[in-house]
Amino acid sequence: MLDIQDVSVHLNHKTIVDGVSLRVDENDFFMLVGPNGAGKSTLIKAIMRIHKYRGRVLLNGRDILSIRPKALASLIGVLAQEHQPQFPHTVYEVVSLGRYAHMKGMFGALGREDREMIQKALAMTGLDRMADQSVLTLSGGELQRVFLAQVLAQDPSLLILDEPANHLDIKYQITLFDIIREWSKAPGKAVLAVVHDLNTALCYGTRALLMHQGRAYAQGDVRQVLNRDNLKAIYSVDVAQWMTDLLKQWT
Repeated sequence: MLDIQDVSVHLNHKTIVDGVSLRVDENDFFMLVGPNGAGKSTLIKAIMRIHKYRGRVLLNGRDILSIRPKALASLIGVLAQEHQPQFPHTVYEVVSLGRYAHMKGMFGALGREDREMIQKALAMTGLDRMADQSVLTLSGGELQRVFLAQVLAQDPSLLILDEPANHLDIKYQITLFDIIREWSKAPGKAVLAVVHDLNTALCYGTRALLMHQGRAYAQGDVRQVLNRDNLKAIYSVDVAQWMTDLLKQWT
């Protein structure tokens, strides 16, 4: 579904991403992992056409540079880390914005299919009973589910996650990733996620790319990529041993 070919990004005369290639297939929950400054979020922003890049990015065989922005918005959904709503819109109103890319004209009205997708997204995220509630009254975890519902209502083929759960309590992290994993199993869907938490990557990921200093260090099955030797080389610490020692505190 997503084919990144030898992509490089240069910002302020510095190479941030250096010749990275990866492929995300249908039903993948693909994890982008690496320390701060590895180039993960920059690579995501290249895919989103925020940063200029060298190389090619293909979505379902089409170069994303040839796809008009509104059409691209119907194919790729993005869930970022934080949202700060300023107005007392209802949950339903915020989720309905996910249908913009499918509307005809600038001021198109919601059709039956749009309303059905909104209701489906609300149900998937457990927000049915909160549809009329102001988003200003929600907790951080509830608010993040609202914006996840907005993206799901968009009905993209590819969902991009840029550390969407870093600031959430454990309960909401689990809820968020459980919902996304189930969504990724549907025909024609896939997820590309930037995560810092290695446990999350191992628990939910199918495949992974481990980045270091802008380059691809290892790529493949998530458990083969996030093995003890690779993590020790990248993080300069025995991550596996550290996690094992932490687990002992709970026994």
